[in-house]
Amino acid sequence: MQFETICVVGLGYIGLPTAAAFAGRRKNVIGVDINQHAVDTINRGEIHIVEPELDIAVHAAVKEGNLRATTRPEPADAFLVAVPTPFKKGEEAGAIPTPDLSYIQAAADSIAPVLKKGDLVILESTSPVGATEKMAGWLAQARTDLSFPQQAGEDSDIRIAHCPERVLPGHVMHELIENDRIIGGMTNKCSEAACELYKTFVRGECLLTTARTAEMAKLTENAFRDVNIAFANELSMICDKVDINVWELISLANRHPRVNILQPGPGVGGHCIAVDPWFIVSETPEQAKLINSAREVNDAKPDWVLKKIKEEYEIFSQECCDDMGIVIYGITFKENIDDCRESPALGIAKKLSSSLSKVYVHDENVKLEELAHHGLDAYVAQEDQECRLMHVFLVMHKGYKEKIESLSIRGCKVVSFKS
Repeated sequence: MQFETICVVGLGYIGLPTAAAFAGRRKNVIGVDINQHAVDTINRGEIHIVEPELDIAVHAAVKEGNLRATTRPEPADAFLVAVPTPFKKGEEAGAIPTPDLSYIQAAADSIAPVLKKGDLVILESTSPVGATEKMAGWLAQARTDLSFPQQAGEDSDIRIAHCPERVLPGHVMHELIENDRIIGGMTNKCSEAACELYKTFVRGECLLTTARTAEMAKLTENAFRDVNIAFANELSMICDKVDINVWELISLANRHPRVNILQPGPGVGGHCIAVDPWFIVSETPEQAKLINSAREVNDAKPDWVLKKIKEEYEIFSQECCDDMGIVIYGITFKENIDDCRESPALGIAKKLSSSLSKVYVHDENVKLEELAHHGLDAYVAQEDQECRLMHVFLVMHKGYKEKIESLSIRGCKVVSFKS
């Protein structure tokens, strides 16, 4: 099967690197996004997100004519859907969040008119179990002249598969190529077609399975991490209660050959770990008790951190007579990226800003206009003023450890929720 033209729907943190990876293998790649600014930026050979090495790949692909962006899908041999899959929060207190598949449905509606016999459609978006089948159903409703796997099995006109991304922000361009890939087709032929497509650039092993198992595999990977982070976050609150340094405790406990406790932080954010476990809980609430508890622990951590900051600030204000303020360092969901999706640090900064008069934010990865959009004031460092501020580190971006040391040496008030 020949895949010479590939259409990638969704040019965000996963879609754009994937499009660049295919284009780098001299495939004709059409990138689709409803964001006109993103489309225009990419067509100039530039990028609208922060990801190491992505700018070089996109610039080369556009310059060589292998990648172009548009707002509407065009005919292709393979279609990759990499759109957001957020969750809907329940209106009642304690209600379990449920998946929002509206973006996937909109993507299916957009590509349906340009499908032809022999095409391959792959859902890359992290999704609840059964989402790939729902996408196939939406496509079938729109194109009754074509047959789909749920109708014709191995003999379907259109092949459909789920292939979840498994990359770490900040290392996407490397991991996209080197990591193993889980490929779940709705039939064996669907899996084989998707495998052939990804082997265009994937050096890792392509592991074939069913669409449902592929969907659950991605959810399982992130739920596993969420549970382990919850243990570390809960441990940090216990240690604070009994006056123990949690960082030292974890360091000592991890000297055991079969113990590997993760590092606690202000909570869990991002488009995966803070979201995906809810997809499991919403479908199987009676069975997913541990996963649900972990979500509750991690969702509660930002409020605990907020309370600790306010307590420290009250002490700091009593010790100083001058009008003091707070600087928050880092508002992304993890270090060294610009992604603020589901970021607990961002939520903490916004709540502090709404309750205190002088709250500033320092994050070189986040544009000033985005800070302004969230109602936050950017901090411009003035060394002679630094000791009149309380410095709170929520995300340990590159260079922040050195900054903490510098502030501490000068006697400034420093509070850190990351090691």
